[in-house]
Amino acid sequence: MTMWVFGYGSLLWNPGFPVGRSEVATLHGYARSFCMSSIHHRGTEEKPGLVLALDEVAGAHCRGLALLVQAGHEDQTLAELRERELISSAYLERMLELELVSGEQVTAVTYVIDPDHVQYCGGLALEDQAHIIARAVGGRGPNTDYLYNTAQHLAEIGLSDPDLDWLTNRVRALTA
Repeated sequence: MTMWVFGYGSLLWNPGFPVGRSEVATLHGYARSFCMSSIHHRGTEEKPGLVLALDEVAGAHCRGLALLVQAGHEDQTLAELRERELISSAYLERMLELELVSGEQVTAVTYVIDPDHVQYCGGLALEDQAHIIARAVGGRGPNTDYLYNTAQHLAEIGLSDPDLDWLTNRVRALTA
């Protein structure tokens, strides 16, 4: 059984599973944004942080990585992804079509935000996002590390995100 996973945030730089192949891919109909309040990994219930999620938006697209799970590791990978990504049920697990840069179409396990979940916070101004990210710390460390690692990895694979680049510069200024 072939299993693909779509990485658009921390899965880019910390997949947590053996990757057999990775290729730049586009997911249509969704936008990457800091639209999920993080009360576990990058913040607390008292001081939530922000993490990236895929928000369903007509006409939008998100470029990230299609990650092929190494053969024989599919069941373990899915179990571990569910434990990591579905910790608060703010993400919904979907099987969505990706378009690889090679032209191939694949179906990938993709985690998208539930817009009806209490942790959904779409539409926050970038300045507000920067202030939240600058001060939040959760079980997996500072929210700033999550932002910096994601923005850096996107740039390294040629997929710079203007909003993440702006946030990186603003958060660095706020924490200087």
